[in-house]
Amino acid sequence: MSNIKILCVGKIKEKFYRDAIAEYEKRLSRYCKLSVIEVADEKTPDKSSEAEEQQIKEKEAARLMAHIRDNDYVIALAIDGKTFDSVAFANHMGQLAVSGKSNLVFVIGGSLGLHQSILCKCNERLSFSAMTFPHQLMRVILLEQLYRSYRILNHEPYHK
Repeated sequence: MSNIKILCVGKIKEKFYRDAIAEYEKRLSRYCKLSVIEVADEKTPDKSSEAEEQQIKEKEAARLMAHIRDNDYVIALAIDGKTFDSVAFANHMGQLAVSGKSNLVFVIGGSLGLHQSILCKCNERLSFSAMTFPHQLMRVILLEQLYRSYRILNHEPYHK
């Protein structure tokens, strides 16, 4: 059974997101050992400079790095990452499992994205769309696609 860690910046404040996340955590429990780790986000001042934004991302990156181990296979959610359809993503997840990558860490950045140090640490980058989504919603989308991929890999019905 794979260990999947969702490592993210910021807490989920909205109840409807928390409810959706809890539902997918419950559904995924039969397929993998899932943990969600939230690190504190930095307040971003209005009209912040590029340098201030880099400092904010750097602080968040340090908090994220504290939860990444050497044997983790790290996948950053990034707009410039590789895109898959659901079946291809399921097959990719299956390939990772058979190649011995059983400790997967998906990293979701804060409102400013991920610092370059995190992106360099990652084994790959994954994109769900060229569009930008709120990081709270991205957590729900990631969990839903992980659940869908396990359903596909186990030849169980899923909605197309």
